[in-house]
Amino acid sequence: MIRIRHALVSVILVVSLAACGGPAPTPRGAESVAVNRYLWAASLDVLSFLPVQSADPFTGVITTGFGTPPGSGQAYRATIQVSDPAMDARSLNVSLLTRNGPVAAETQRAVEDAILSRARQLRIADGAL
Repeated sequence: MIRIRHALVSVILVVSLAACGGPAPTPRGAESVAVNRYLWAASLDVLSFLPVQSADPFTGVITTGFGTPPGSGQAYRATIQVSDPAMDARSLNVSLLTRNGPVAAETQRAVEDAILSRARQLRIADGAL
């Protein structure tokens, strides 16, 4: 009986000490990026006419300055957020502005559709299907 009690106390002690250590620290440069790489690349590709002001793959946010697409006289600015590693329309949030304010919902939807289509093309070309 005493042996069983000592064994049980030893097991509890070992488990408790193991839990105190916590997870091993992540080596510098090995952090995981929680965004879909195809949506990220497609966003940069489709909106390549806009100058990138900041791009943070860890938060999934791309911010651009004003730029004019080829064949248009209207300048646009975009903020794109890729919020999930899944390649899904819900993972993509696009906000487009002109110098006069937000764009029409149809224009924004067309840009989102173009990004999603390009992301599918990139994934197929990568052989990830």
